[in-house]
Amino acid sequence: MSKILIIEDDVAFCTMLKTFLQKKEYEVETAFSGNEAIPKIRQDFFNVVLTDVRLPDHDGITLLEEILKHNPGTQVIIMTGYAEINMAVNAIKQGAFDYISKPFNPDTILQTIEKALGSKSNTTEVKKVKTAPKKTNNDNHSFVRGVSDASKKLNEYVALVAPTKMSVLVVGDSGTGKEYVASSIHKASKRSEKPFVAVDCGAVPKEIASSEFFGHIKGSFTGAVNDKVGHFEAANGGTLFLDEIGNLSYELQVQLLRALQERRIKPVGSNKEIEVDIRVIAATNEDLSNSVKEGDFREDLYHRLNEFTIKVPPLKDRIEDLMLFANHFLEESNMELDKNVVGFADEVLEVFKKYEWPGNLRELKNIVKRSVLLSQKDMITLDILPNDIAYATQNAKHTYGLFKNQNEQELILDALEKANGNKAKAARMLSIDRKTLYNKLKQYDISL
Repeated sequence: MSKILIIEDDVAFCTMLKTFLQKKEYEVETAFSGNEAIPKIRQDFFNVVLTDVRLPDHDGITLLEEILKHNPGTQVIIMTGYAEINMAVNAIKQGAFDYISKPFNPDTILQTIEKALGSKSNTTEVKKVKTAPKKTNNDNHSFVRGVSDASKKLNEYVALVAPTKMSVLVVGDSGTGKEYVASSIHKASKRSEKPFVAVDCGAVPKEIASSEFFGHIKGSFTGAVNDKVGHFEAANGGTLFLDEIGNLSYELQVQLLRALQERRIKPVGSNKEIEVDIRVIAATNEDLSNSVKEGDFREDLYHRLNEFTIKVPPLKDRIEDLMLFANHFLEESNMELDKNVVGFADEVLEVFKKYEWPGNLRELKNIVKRSVLLSQKDMITLDILPNDIAYATQNAKHTYGLFKNQNEQELILDALEKANGNKAKAARMLSIDRKTLYNKLKQYDISL
């Protein structure tokens, strides 16, 4: 029977979690402080330790060091609120197995525990100190899964449609990660072992578009010195991702529709048709339905592509995910630039949370990478941020943060609306505690 230690100063929550895990046939001990936990860690071996990132007498980083020093085979899972996500990510870099954000569904923590127990290093025979699991790899589409309601809904839609054969239209502003969503659908589908071919429709010259998509044979036109495999054939058996689909010429739309209907293509200059088995995922930052009304996009092709729609939310609607992505991009940039920047100064975190990020994840990634390159210190500081970000928030009306302006009633109402009336979530978005929010609700006579 696997043994688990829960370190949590919220007695009621700790007891609830202990009862839940005992029903799942785990042996569970609890500690309500770091000082209470340390003797247990030194005297006994636990397969998994669940610890709050912030305790009255210790923080999660200190406890992590103590745990791994005495029991390198123990898997440590950090429990954290939004405000401490930055610390939780640092804990992973120093050897924690994973972190989970509060509030969480008990089934979610159960899945994380099962993954931890499945790790090869989870054994008392381990002699080497466990290194942090890599959160990044060479895949350009490796991103952290968000914890906000918008991200959870997005992930649910991906999981729902991925196993099907349906064509998917991914809609969202530039830089929101539409190609990542498409790649995630492919990886979770039955075609995951086959090719994922991404095509930027806006970058394909009109003159050679047919050749790019369907291929050509040698001598079919001037410059065709060899046979060429088109995108459709290259993606055979897998997924063809058509980014910025609205940029396709009307002529190519006709050819694309025919290929999708018949699942056959004919390379330029060839009399032979090739059968293709592909799934198409298209993406756009335009309103394609409006383009259909204006006659710029074929209605039949629109419906063929739009069997299921996924809207990717902008970063400003995923404030709770901001530092997850920022820390991910920090680690990615450190690896790429061979740097060792540890984190972000407090004033940078405040600016990041107040800035509206019109360029979304792409802008955030570029800013973090630029900052890592310029930084000569362990922390990214305000002075190396571009001026348009460092000072853009001074006159911002619609930002979340401490109440130091005259717009707080508007901010509260907006946060409550985005949180669907959930006061705890609204408080997190506003970076205040629930008690302060309740006092403000009473002050402004806001009732729900």
